Amino acid sequence: MDKVSGSAAEAVADIGNGSTVAVGGFGLCGIPSVLIEALLASGVRDLEAVSNNAGVDDWGLGRLLAAGRLRRMVASYVGENREFARQYLAGELEVELTPQGTLAERMRAGGSGIPAFYTATGVGTQVAEGGLPWRYDSDGNVVVSSPPKRTETFETPEGPKEFVLEHAIVADFALVRAWRGDRHGNLVYRDSARNFNPLAAMCGRVTIAEVEELVEPGEIDPNHVHTPGVFVQRVVALTPEQAADKRIEKRMVR
Repeated sequence: MDKVSGSAAEAVADIGNGSTVAVGGFGLCGIPSVLIEALLASGVRDLEAVSNNAGVDDWGLGRLLAAGRLRRMVASYVGENREFARQYLAGELEVELTPQGTLAERMRAGGSGIPAFYTATGVGTQVAEGGLPWRYDSDGNVVVSSPPKRTETFETPEGPKEFVLEHAIVADFALVRAWRGDRHGNLVYRDSARNFNPLAAMCGRVTIAEVEELVEPGEIDPNHVHTPGVFVQRVVALTPEQAADKRIEKRMVR
């Protein structure tokens, strides 16, 4: 089955208001910037984004934030985005901060058909006990807090240990970026751009991949495939200029 879409705009056309969208990438590495721009241009609103972070003020998910298109964010790190902090503290954006490894496993579990799992991460903190501020009002009062989560004690090699129950994430759509991809949707990520992309691709009911190099089926060694085509519904081939447009989050000099 040829899954190649004619354009990024065509690929995201059915993402509607209020959708939940999982987005690959880490910082600005491996983010599906072309699909994000197409989503911005579509005018869609009230999105819930699930991603490790929210980009920066002028790139990645930061573009949707600045336009007021996100109503909720599930993320583990948001420190590089001033607009994100402003919207959160002003009561304009609901934020569910999640430990990074827990977020990764929640996405992987969603793609694996596992509804929930136990982890030791967060036990004894507000992650498990509840009370993390999810939404403020305009006066800085907490109006929505995280609920308490179920905990259980299990035997481990070190003795009894408490674990907290975390629920899987299944998104309406997922946007990812791959180094190479074929017309059947098989994807290969390069180096650190692999990060959250395979997990986002797994947890989307409809997964859309932008690929820097589109190849024909059979050209990718099956042993090198990171995301099998069964997880991918649409593929967008990038132009050389789009593929080369990669921002650096923070430049450091000696």
